[in-house]
Amino acid sequence: MHCPFCQHDDTRVIDSRVSEDGSSIRRRRECPTCGERFNTFEIAEIKLPAVIKSDGRREPFDERKLRTSFERALQKRPVSSDAVDTAVRAVIHGVRLSGERELPALAVGELVMQELKKLDQVAYVRFASVYRSFEDVHAFREEIERLERDLPALEGLQLPLLGESGKRGGKA
Repeated sequence: MHCPFCQHDDTRVIDSRVSEDGSSIRRRRECPTCGERFNTFEIAEIKLPAVIKSDGRREPFDERKLRTSFERALQKRPVSSDAVDTAVRAVIHGVRLSGERELPALAVGELVMQELKKLDQVAYVRFASVYRSFEDVHAFREEIERLERDLPALEGLQLPLLGESGKRGGKA
């Protein structure tokens, strides 16, 4: 590694530490010529698959777009940013595990829905309404009924989807 101060073509690593999340390594370096010290960061570069959009276009996977999708669905919902970060990492991990060079946007959307289902029922329905292009109230009702059937294990971990008792239009 070149010294950023004197441009000497070799520096010495004097300390290495793994970041908190284990995704990078911080190296403390020293230049033998000028004696200056500086930090470098090393991260694994793993190419994510291209995303095939519904119109056939191919785009590079974009973590910012993924995060924006979560943030829109979770807008004004009581979900921590740490939980969102964890969900984003889970989707990226799922995309990597696919082993594909190209992945349909629908597959990425399914991964997002799986994570939203765990985080917040309202956000899940918000995302599903756009993702599945709900056309009427009946489609919303069907999705909510499906969600209620699929999520008995999460009862008590999230705010109720419909009223205090979880029943449509019901007040406790």
